[in-house]
Amino acid sequence: MPLIRPELTAVFKRWSEVMAGLGVALFGLWALQANDAFFQALAALVILAGLGMAIIGWRRMRFQRDGVAPGIVQLVEGQISYFGPEEGGFVALRDLVELHLVAQGQEWLLLCADGTRLQIPVAARGADVLFDAFATLPGLRMQSLLEALDDPEPPATRALWLHPARRSRHRQLR
Repeated sequence: MPLIRPELTAVFKRWSEVMAGLGVALFGLWALQANDAFFQALAALVILAGLGMAIIGWRRMRFQRDGVAPGIVQLVEGQISYFGPEEGGFVALRDLVELHLVAQGQEWLLLCADGTRLQIPVAARGADVLFDAFATLPGLRMQSLLEALDDPEPPATRALWLHPARRSRHRQLR
């Protein structure tokens, strides 16, 4: 019999990065009591690091979706893999040229220059690893991505990112 209710465990797991960052910041606040200027400066850096960790944890938490969609997502050495019950595939991050949010905000659509398409449900198991993958895309504003996920009335399709080289080529064609 578990000592902690499963619902409470789920809440702690969801908030764990935010709580860890705030814990580091609180330790920094406690360390500010030192009489030495060097240690006070070090404590200030610890506070800033803790707050940075908490902010990143908050963003990651907002990225995670409630519910469970079919399939499993993995990120291994720059390759996104999706194993679904009926379809799936692989996309290398370096080959990615477009990122869309489709199906009224329920699926990611990843497009490559060679025409490869990969659709991944936002609530698939392991989809939280996509936060770090998408953060590496040049020019993608993570705040815009999080706002698109949180949109109460999302459009059927929303383009979130276009590769900078493709974007400049698109401007030249206009």
